[in-house]
Amino acid sequence: MDQVRHVITMMPAGTDIEKRDRALIALILLTGARDDAVASLSLKHLDVERRLLDQDARDVRTKNRKTFSTWFFPLGNGIGDDIEAIVADWKAHLEGVLLFGPDDPLFPATKIGLKDGLFAPAGLDRTHWKNADSIRRIFRDGFMKAGLPYFHPHSVRRTLVQLGEQVCRTPEDFKAWSQNLGHEQVLTTFTSYGTVASDRQAAIMAGLRDGKSSKPESRGIPDPETIRRVVQHLIETGARS
Repeated sequence: MDQVRHVITMMPAGTDIEKRDRALIALILLTGARDDAVASLSLKHLDVERRLLDQDARDVRTKNRKTFSTWFFPLGNGIGDDIEAIVADWKAHLEGVLLFGPDDPLFPATKIGLKDGLFAPAGLDRTHWKNADSIRRIFRDGFMKAGLPYFHPHSVRRTLVQLGEQVCRTPEDFKAWSQNLGHEQVLTTFTSYGTVASDRQAAIMAGLRDGKSSKPESRGIPDPETIRRVVQHLIETGARS
């Protein structure tokens, strides 16, 4: 989470293209939306006031053509407010300065023109990206310029799942978190994205070897009874699927 926030903080926002690129990474951090879905978003799909991204499969290229609603994830530690402000300012800029309408792209493709006899970026077009290639390039450039290794946009979803494992207190909490990512089965979220980081795995195993617990309360992780209920819910959900 800190790495993605650092990248966003380091990104310039002087031109329309720079504003777009920064807001794009900010929205993916807030919603965990897949890159191809983000490439096809229009302004009408984002409700900043309600903190809602409407991933309507009639217009948005969602996985398996599934329609679902994503509410901004609570990022905590004051991160969310700053990130939300970037997204809100971007939508306001599109509507108030560039005069984009509801059906225009939320993240417009780059317009290419001639400059000194060479093709070069010349602002924003009013067309959607045809695929997610440009979004991956924006991530690659952003991380590189921030002095960090490149992380694929999809890795943000893993970051959000790890955050959910820390802040969710009940099976219902984690189910809502899972649905927010577009997963029908909570087991998908838990098994496909919930891998314990290798350094954390090492610390846990070392603690168990020394006969010590990992003190989950110090990391915002639920108490053992809550964990037991979550695991039981996952087992029951998996059995029904």
